[in-house]
Amino acid sequence: MAQQTKTAVIGLGSMGYGMAMSCLRAGHLTWGLDINAEAVARFQTAGGQPGDLPADLDALLVVVLNAAQTEAVLFGEAGKVASMPKGSVVISCATVPPAFAREMAARCAEVGVQYLDAPISGGAAKAAQGKLSIMAAGTAEAFAASRPVLDAIAETVFELGHEAGPGSAMKAVNQLLAGVHIAAMAEALTFGMTQGVSPQTFVEVISKCAGTSWILENRAPHIVDGDYTPKSQINIWPKDLGIVLDVAKSAGFSAPITATALQQYMVAVGMGLGPEDDAAIAKVYARNAGLTLPGQTE
Repeated sequence: MAQQTKTAVIGLGSMGYGMAMSCLRAGHLTWGLDINAEAVARFQTAGGQPGDLPADLDALLVVVLNAAQTEAVLFGEAGKVASMPKGSVVISCATVPPAFAREMAARCAEVGVQYLDAPISGGAAKAAQGKLSIMAAGTAEAFAASRPVLDAIAETVFELGHEAGPGSAMKAVNQLLAGVHIAAMAEALTFGMTQGVSPQTFVEVISKCAGTSWILENRAPHIVDGDYTPKSQINIWPKDLGIVLDVAKSAGFSAPITATALQQYMVAVGMGLGPEDDAAIAKVYARNAGLTLPGQTE
């Protein structure tokens, strides 16, 4: 049997809840914390540990939205790092700038806590299955302390460096592609509509042609179904593509395609689409072209 750990998951959203359940299935004693009391209660009903975090916590899995929330969880007024035992590990999964990851690792090291820079990819379904891809970087000690949890939540762990930073750098590369691909998929699908190609036909044909991508095959069916229940929100992309552009600027690198995609997401937020699934960016194109998407009224 795999080593049992005492693990806490901070953030029980669509990704974090699945990751917490994966930890439970692997036999870890798992606590779940979230500002949403219903999510916490649901997790405890499913087998999560009740009450406060134990003094001998092994791993803190941080699955929050951004750098500000990560820092608050770790070092804020009710920050968890101060009460974590020496040798325990923070596994930080939010999309953050590489420099921020290095700063958090240094602050954790000051009190003897390991830090694994560990952004995630794969979506809510793979989180629930324990089959995420993790872009990880950290010391050998951080990897060793994280291994039981990583085995529970991930199908693939990429070991990208011996200190924090490279994991977040790779996630920025991934998010550049994913954010641009979603926007490009929506642009192509709605362009096809202007030429009499239905969204359903678009998916049937393009998914078998060179223009396809995992993103297209995953997101375009949401448009066909007219279902924008959020698996990944529009709201994520102004943040993540903003991080990409900030990192690019610091490197003296021009990323014009990313900047153009970001503007489309900003328009979507301005239209009130922020909480919807990110496939809803198609509504920006549809509005501009006078098109009616599946499930929309004239």
